[in-house]
Amino acid sequence: MSSSLATDNQPAFDELLYRIRQTRQAVFAQANTALMELYWSVGQVISQKVHREAWGKGVVAELARHIAQHAPEIKGFSDKNLWRMKQFYETYEGDAILSPLVRELPWTHNTIIFSRCKSREERAYYLRAMVAEKWNKRELERQLDAAQFERSKLGAKLSPVVSGLHPDIQGVFKDNYVLEFLGLPEEHGEADLQRALLHRMKAFILELGSDFIFVGEEYRLQVGNQDFYLDLLFFHRGLAALVAFELKVTKFSPEHLGQLNFYLEALDRDVKKPHENPSIGVLLCRDKDEEVVEYALSRQLSPALIAQYQLQLPDKKLLQAHLHEILSRELPANNDNQ
Repeated sequence: MSSSLATDNQPAFDELLYRIRQTRQAVFAQANTALMELYWSVGQVISQKVHREAWGKGVVAELARHIAQHAPEIKGFSDKNLWRMKQFYETYEGDAILSPLVRELPWTHNTIIFSRCKSREERAYYLRAMVAEKWNKRELERQLDAAQFERSKLGAKLSPVVSGLHPDIQGVFKDNYVLEFLGLPEEHGEADLQRALLHRMKAFILELGSDFIFVGEEYRLQVGNQDFYLDLLFFHRGLAALVAFELKVTKFSPEHLGQLNFYLEALDRDVKKPHENPSIGVLLCRDKDEEVVEYALSRQLSPALIAQYQLQLPDKKLLQAHLHEILSRELPANNDNQ
């Protein structure tokens, strides 16, 4: 076939390829749903037998041998996996909200979530995130290791202006970003941090969230006769806004906000498109004092927020204790308002 003929038929070829891919994805999804339904029903029977007829490890092991002997071509029904099916069923039994979600996930992802998550709220968070973000197994395990659920509960400290301009912003930004994947030493400069983030941008997007689209580094802003360079620029699809990241390898200081506010003004005047929302700024610092942050943001008229980063995976127990402490402090105030 000549190149011109292939070019003429390109739209038809693309349309057929699109249909093939869509159908294949639908078939895979239907097959996965059917498999999860099967595992659910097997788990239900085993659960009922254990509770009503005192089935134990010996009986379930005998069942696994029976399946292997009479249907050797069927894989995935070892005694260990059969017990997982029982746990799968018992974890979501009677949960009309979560049980439909588990049918959308592969078995491996389901086993990771129900075996590692300690509460229904945590399971719900990762199930919904999996459906929305389509994490692979490695990405899901990394998010669990990085305590994504606990950090999402803490949330970023937002200035009143940010919340007013972007009502849907809650949960988009974190108070603490975990960048263990960078492999940076404790002593590093801003150039080192920026280079490492650019080199591992896919991993950084995973940490930020899939709605972030990378626009560029050292993004040039021309104001008057001078050029200024913004460290990292993103676009957030859900918020329909540019997001500027300024990197600081030192502790947060209030004067850092002046530079970021200047960049946001330049973005809104010269870069933002008419249909987009006002730009948002993130100061990503090595450390910060919460009281200083509160004072700095209390009268801010600019949509900026301050977050910190760490280079090691968090200690989940310490993070959970910190979260419990914060919630305990908020509880009396909430009760007073009732």
